[in-house]
Amino acid sequence: MKKLILGIMMLCNIALLTTSCEEENMLNPLESNSTPPGKVTNVQVLNKKGLSVLTYSIPNDKDLSYVKAEYVLPNGSIRSVIASYYTNQLIVDGFSEPGTYKVKLYAVNRSEVASEPTEVTVTPEESPIWDIYRSLAVQPSFGGLQLRAENPDRAKIAILIMEKNEYGEWVADPNSVYTSTDKILATMRGMDTISRDFAFVVRDRWLNYTDTLYTQIKPLYETAIPKSGYRGFRLPGDAPNHTSTSHAGMWDGDIMNWPRIYMTQAAISGPHFTTIDLGVLSKLSRIVIWDYPEYYNGRTYYYKGNLKEFEVWGSDNPPADGSWNNWHLLGSYNATKPSGLPFGQQSDEDYQTAVNGFNWEFDITAPKVRYIRIRSTKNWDGSSYMAIGEIQVYGDPR
Repeated sequence: MKKLILGIMMLCNIALLTTSCEEENMLNPLESNSTPPGKVTNVQVLNKKGLSVLTYSIPNDKDLSYVKAEYVLPNGSIRSVIASYYTNQLIVDGFSEPGTYKVKLYAVNRSEVASEPTEVTVTPEESPIWDIYRSLAVQPSFGGLQLRAENPDRAKIAILIMEKNEYGEWVADPNSVYTSTDKILATMRGMDTISRDFAFVVRDRWLNYTDTLYTQIKPLYETAIPKSGYRGFRLPGDAPNHTSTSHAGMWDGDIMNWPRIYMTQAAISGPHFTTIDLGVLSKLSRIVIWDYPEYYNGRTYYYKGNLKEFEVWGSDNPPADGSWNNWHLLGSYNATKPSGLPFGQQSDEDYQTAVNGFNWEFDITAPKVRYIRIRSTKNWDGSSYMAIGEIQVYGDPR
C-alpha cells in the first residue's frame, strides 16, 4: 500500500512539473530578438490639409513587424501611428494648424524592439475644420434654426450647437451635427418663437477646435399640417400609380413597407407628377419625405425610384386642366448620399439619414397654398418614376 501511494505521489509531481513547464513556455514571447532593426531611410513628405503622407524605405530585417511614427499635435497630445511592413507609406494626421512639426520614425521587430529614430520635418496645411468654419452659415428656420457649411474634403467632423445652461456655461446639444458629407445642411427644430443665444464650433476627431461663432436666433412659427386632411387630387398629366399602391400610402403612418407606399408606373416616360390636397390653406415651411427602401442587401435607400432630382410646387387654386398656371415653385432639390458611396451601396450614416426622413425646405417668400405637386425629373435609377414611403408637410395654417 505504501509503495502504491508513493507511486501515485510521484506521478502527480511529474504531472505538475510538466504543466508548470508548459505554462512557463506559453508566457515566453514567440520570438526573442533583442537586436534593434535598421533605421527607416529615404523619407519623402507630401503635405496635405491637416496631415502629411510619408513614403520611406524599410530596413532589410527578416523579423521586421511595423513602422511607427510618434509626434506631438498642436493641442499638446502625443500621437502614435503605425504601418505594417507590407507597405512603405504612413500618414501622420490630426494637425489643426499649419506649421513645422517633428516626427520620429521607428522600425520595430517582432520582439517589439525599436530601431534608432529617424527624425523628419513635416509642414501640413491648415486643417479642413477651418474651411468648414469659415463657410458656416446659420439662420432662423421654421420651428428652429438651420445651418449650412461646405466640407469639400469630406472630413469627419462635429459641428457643436451650444446654449448656456443654468450656470451660464456653454453646453453642446446632444443633437449636434456629426458628419463627413461634403454639403452640410442641418436643422434643429422643436423651439418656441422666442430669441435665443447660440454658439457654434467645429471639432475634429482629434479634439481640435475652431473659433466660436455666436449668434441670436428667433425661430419662425411652424406646426405639422395634419395628415388627416391629406388626399390624392389627380389632375390631367399626373403619372398613373402602380396598381398595388395608392396616394393614401404616403400618409398611413408606415414609412417603408410594401405596398403601403406610393409609386408611379416606371413604364411612363418623361417627368412624373403627382398632386396632393393638404386640406388647409397654409404658409408652408418644408416637407419631410421618407423614400421607399428597396429589398436589396437588406433595405437600401438612394436606389431605383427614390427621388433624386425633383421639384415641389404649390397652389391655392390649381387649374382643372392640369396646366401649371397658378402654380408656384416651392423648391428645386437634388438628393445626395452623405457618404458619396457608389450606387447600390450605403453607409450607416446614409441609412440613418434616409430612415429619419429628408427635410426639404420651401421658399420662405412663397404664398400660402393648399395643394402641392411633386415633379420628379430623375430618380436614383436614372429614369423618372417615383417611390415614396411617407410624407409630412409643415407650415403655418393660421
